[in-house]
Amino acid sequence: MGQAFAEGIFKILSEQHLVNGQSSPVAYATPRRLAVYIDDVKAQAEDQAFSDKLMPAKIGFDANGNISPALAKRLESKGLAHLTANELHVESDGKQDYLYAKGMATGALLPAALQEALDYALTHLPIPKLMRYQLADGQTSVRFVRPAHGLTALWGRDVIALQALGLTSGRQSTGHRFMCDAPLSIRSADSYVEQLETEGKVIASFDKRRELISKQLAAQCQALNAGLGNDPEVPELLDEVTALVEHPTVYVGEFDSDFLQIPSECLILTMRLNQRYFPLFNPETYSLSNKFLIVSNMQVDDPSDIIEGNQRVILPRLADARFFFDTDRKTTLEDRVASLESSVYHNKLGSQRERVERIRKIIRALAERLGANIELADRAALLAKADLNTNMVGEFPELQGVMGAYYAQADGEDPSVARALREQYQHRLQTPVNSDTLVTALLFLAERAETLVGIWAIGLAPTGERDPYALRRAALGVISAFEQLGAGNYLGDAGESKLQLSELLSIAAQTFEAGVVNDDTLNAVRIFIYERYRNQLVSGHERNVVEAVLALQPPLQQVQARIEACASFASLPEAESLASANKRISNLLRRADTQSGELNSALLTEPAELELDRVIRELSPEASAQFARGEFSASLATLARAKEAVDRFFNEVMVMADDPAIRANRLALLGKLHQTMNQVADLSRLVA
Repeated sequence: MGQAFAEGIFKILSEQHLVNGQSSPVAYATPRRLAVYIDDVKAQAEDQAFSDKLMPAKIGFDANGNISPALAKRLESKGLAHLTANELHVESDGKQDYLYAKGMATGALLPAALQEALDYALTHLPIPKLMRYQLADGQTSVRFVRPAHGLTALWGRDVIALQALGLTSGRQSTGHRFMCDAPLSIRSADSYVEQLETEGKVIASFDKRRELISKQLAAQCQALNAGLGNDPEVPELLDEVTALVEHPTVYVGEFDSDFLQIPSECLILTMRLNQRYFPLFNPETYSLSNKFLIVSNMQVDDPSDIIEGNQRVILPRLADARFFFDTDRKTTLEDRVASLESSVYHNKLGSQRERVERIRKIIRALAERLGANIELADRAALLAKADLNTNMVGEFPELQGVMGAYYAQADGEDPSVARALREQYQHRLQTPVNSDTLVTALLFLAERAETLVGIWAIGLAPTGERDPYALRRAALGVISAFEQLGAGNYLGDAGESKLQLSELLSIAAQTFEAGVVNDDTLNAVRIFIYERYRNQLVSGHERNVVEAVLALQPPLQQVQARIEACASFASLPEAESLASANKRISNLLRRADTQSGELNSALLTEPAELELDRVIRELSPEASAQFARGEFSASLATLARAKEAVDRFFNEVMVMADDPAIRANRLALLGKLHQTMNQVADLSRLVA
């Protein structure tokens, strides 16, 4: 918000030509103030030449050449009512004559421009919800994020008279709420930040406060031989607490070590989310400590009251977490499954219990195809959503899956089941699948397939930025699952994949009631997933290479390898010629009156077509065998050896011969070449 305020002020002053071209705004923001400092601001801008297009001359002038009422009204609205007809300029835009007002406008004065800038900045702040409050007169009300109590506006040492939110500007400000009793009289714009810090005990700069907090956190960690952890929530929490304080000081708090028997994720969330504390960890084992760091808004000689107060505040929350955990464990996950019948997943798709049954059918089919333990996979799917109705997940929805894993362990479930429950909500699979993580990967994949097919089928496909069911993320998750299953050698070789995307979606569709999912839905979801992959790939690869590979919609686990092979092929000297020939072949085959049939070698008479046939028969088995082994680069390199024969064919042979039999036979020869060349990628996409 501080940056938005600063940019709003600077925008208007710049438009009014009151700031130097080298100037830039410096934003200051604390929980109790917004400010901006801009250097080299003029008291009045230089006079500015203007040319204002008014209206067509035939409307602006009457029959006698005098100013019409319409033009008079327009001139008055622009503050140009003093102009006469002779002072207006007539210019043609190529279609008709227009009237223009031209001249030199008096440069803007700072007070008026700054008032406009302040009004603009306040109305354009990114405030999601404004509050309405009354002013001291008991009658006037204004709307702002919270009641405003002071307005300071200085140009050098001079006060600029402004009005906003029922306030009149001056040089008075306030310091820290508790550490500064007296009001501050700001001497000049240049002394604002220094006076706030030295006299008011307020550090106005967000960046400076953040750096100060960060240094104090690091110092306390070093003294305690502890760490803050590497979670992405740590810098987010640092930004949040920086915005909550004006004079930060870090203190150490502590709770009873008996609470460490509760799952650490519960305690961490309690401290970070509810209290904005920084949990501390053993830097080597990453185990949670019973100490935490408090970012206070006060610096005092004896912080014991602050520390004890914060420790008292967190104690009931830790006690609640322990109560939830102990209570939840009294009921097994299996016994909780029935309660999912009353939890609605979607009113068009039934309850969470019905959803679980769909996921079970999907995962059993996947386990059978990929050689996983079917019963363990089914068990993981059965228990996957059982923790949704627990007390702990009710308090901390972020812990769904995590708590399921803890309760599964307490119930004596197989470790692979507990692991699958814990990791089912991660965004992507990050490592190759092995025997220990196969059930996890299958639950991850089954859950996303059910989501994509079901939600899409009821008409809730993503539109624009709207994606309430996170289908884009689910699509990327499916892609990552295929990639990591492939990396773990669970999907078979390149020649025959054990699981294709279309098969996965078909399996998922069969778990819904008849009529819910149709073929159009499956096709749309499949295209959507490949489109998400395209968007992801083009950021790191040449677009034409990505398009060449994805044009074939190959198995997802092969896409990266094919792209690397295609990129390597594109750098070969033969690539451009072969890609152009491939494009030419594609066009010929597409425009042919009939589909190319079987090749009749007896009809090959031209030396160039005989040579091409020989080369195809020689290279095709080798390239196909390499392709089947997943040696995509080698397969394309083999095809590169056909360049001379292909070039000679197109130079010497008329494909569209007058004789229908000869023409059809040559098209069949090209069809055979086209099929051989486009196993890895559609090479025609490599050329514009």
